[in-house]
Amino acid sequence: MAWLPSRAAASEGLDPPTQFTTDLSNRLSRGHRAHAAAVFCGLYDDSVSLEERSMNPHRRRQLILYSLMALGESWPSPHAFAASDADFMAVIASPLRSEDDRKADENRKPLALLRFAQLQAGMTVLDISAGGGYTTQLMALAVGPRGKVWSQLEQPRPALDQRLAEHPQANIEVLLRPLEDPFPAAAPRVDLVTLVLSYHDIAYAPVNRSRMNRAIFAALKPGGHLLLIDHAAKPGHGLSDVKTLHRIDKRTVRSEIESVGFVFEAEADFLRNPKDRRERAFFDMTTPTDRFVLRFVKPCRGGRPGPCSG
Repeated sequence: MAWLPSRAAASEGLDPPTQFTTDLSNRLSRGHRAHAAAVFCGLYDDSVSLEERSMNPHRRRQLILYSLMALGESWPSPHAFAASDADFMAVIASPLRSEDDRKADENRKPLALLRFAQLQAGMTVLDISAGGGYTTQLMALAVGPRGKVWSQLEQPRPALDQRLAEHPQANIEVLLRPLEDPFPAAAPRVDLVTLVLSYHDIAYAPVNRSRMNRAIFAALKPGGHLLLIDHAAKPGHGLSDVKTLHRIDKRTVRSEIESVGFVFEAEADFLRNPKDRRERAFFDMTTPTDRFVLRFVKPCRGGRPGPCSG
């Protein structure tokens, strides 16, 4: 029998899971609530023990939801459960991703990227200078249908258009906007901004980077993060290699990002290559470049680094 939301729940504008929980609480006894919630979560299978189901990370979270619903508790927030490696591996294995993406995975390390980005279902992401959409699609799959990814470009990119035409994703919105004003002021603030392998290009383009960085800062919620990846130049080279070698000095990037209010939070080494002498552009190399991966946080109101409350 199909479940239909009550008029009361519908009138309150509740989403289906919350409607479901509310109506169960109103209509069913405690025991019946447990049974119905288990069916809703796909857990009702007498041939599998509760212990066996709880070994699967997806089932474990469903069991938590089952318990909450059985007790008449409210539906958890979209960020209630941290994503696991099993979740991320499912994202990476998604049939929506292209064969070119899978070939690129060896050098781009998507599992380590998703871990470092601290992605969770329901989050919102702004992907700056999105290119062909490798990062955009990965993030959209990770945040799921309750999350959203805005993919910013200054001009249309056929590769991204083709990607979305072949595998449409309702939680991706393409923004054709200038880098100095990459996100609509009226849009909700986001949890994460990604800027991957493009800052060096922006550095030799006619772009006011300080204005762009302030706009990125403004696009984030307090406590939100900026994740920035780029090809590393030799220390002390500043901006001198941005056009010739397509590399940029990590210290220069940090200085520019921190100057607009960001606080440096962490650096990851999963894309480092100590054998790279940093004397060639990435397209002239047969091995991966040495790349830095930086995470910055927008402080909470009052200057305190995230997470923020209230």
